[in-house]
Amino acid sequence: MAASNDLNTDQINSPSSSSSSSSSSSSNASSVDPWKERIFIPTLLAGFAGGGVGLVSKHRKVLGLSKVSATYASNFAIVTGCYCGAREFVRVSRTGKPDDLLNSVIGGFGSGAILGRLQGGQTGAVRYSVIFAVVGTAIDYATLKLKPAISRLIEEKESWLKLPEWSPIRILDDEAVAAKRAREQQIYRNVHNLNKEES
Repeated sequence: MAASNDLNTDQINSPSSSSSSSSSSSSNASSVDPWKERIFIPTLLAGFAGGGVGLVSKHRKVLGLSKVSATYASNFAIVTGCYCGAREFVRVSRTGKPDDLLNSVIGGFGSGAILGRLQGGQTGAVRYSVIFAVVGTAIDYATLKLKPAISRLIEEKESWLKLPEWSPIRILDDEAVAAKRAREQQIYRNVHNLNKEES
């Protein structure tokens, strides 16, 4: 215990250890962000989508809307979390790129086999592993193809809704807003002056 305390005080006092600990904490923070983006957000979105599917399910009349929505939401979130977690585990194990579709195939087979085994035995494991691999890889492929278009749309969000020149609706800059306020105040003064003269 005394040796570990001496080591801790040496690490605290030396400037190189503080820089190495700060760099390791920053690398830890940067390694967590892709996990959050590639596992947590899809799982959360799948939960919302599952809740939406539960809202329109034919079982909502018999079992109750809240119970069916919660069941669908949790099932969608569990399936997506398992798939995304397996895909990221494969990516880290293979030291591959995040956009490698082989990670999706292997992760789909693995997560489908585990969830299928829990649901339907050996035949369920085979069936679910193929379904997860095909559907998960198709979604990842579509996401890869749509990502550049979505990023372009986000970059051009100011220009995607431009009013035509003939439109009576105008977007005013600061000078035009100031001139408009001055005109409105002048009209307000003129109206009050007329009211004072009439009374």
